[in-house]
Amino acid sequence: MNTDPNQKKDLAQKKDITQALISEHRLILRMIALLEKNAPLTAEGTYSNWQFYLDGVDFIRNFADRFHHAKEEDVLFEALVKNGMPRENSPVAAMLMEHDQGRIFVKTMESAAKEALEGQPGKAEIIAANALAYAELLKEHIAKEDDILYPLAERVIPEAMRDGIIAGYAAAEAKTAADFAEHYEAAVVGYEQEK
Repeated sequence: MNTDPNQKKDLAQKKDITQALISEHRLILRMIALLEKNAPLTAEGTYSNWQFYLDGVDFIRNFADRFHHAKEEDVLFEALVKNGMPRENSPVAAMLMEHDQGRIFVKTMESAAKEALEGQPGKAEIIAANALAYAELLKEHIAKEDDILYPLAERVIPEAMRDGIIAGYAAAEAKTAADFAEHYEAAVVGYEQEK
């Protein structure tokens, strides 16, 4: 993408409103990689650590959804709408729809993992299918945000709105424990080291 020098200068002067979200995506993608690694093994019957899937659900619900998606949905997407992006039939509407679809995959994966943990047979395929469907959806979703929506937000959201966005992120983060992000990163690292 070629930008003229004046546009680069303008971008350099604005306060960043997406880098923290991109950083959070890196941790989410690490969890997705674990789902992609373990789900095929679960489907073939060689990986039956049902607790991994429940811990994955906890990570997705709390880190990806309540922490990360809340900042997107309640802060950044709202700023885009206030700045003139339509709420319906827009990139924001598409991202919200994908968040909702992801929640359905996670709920189904959770139900099947709980049933498997209780000893009910035949749940591995359901767990694996929903884990992989969630992973595929989220990888594509994150790529759209990182490569299209976030750069668009950086271009169109004026400096006057940026302090409010940053404050909104801080307010969302203040609702979590001080070691919240570290806890979920440690959980991911633990499963990355699993043999």
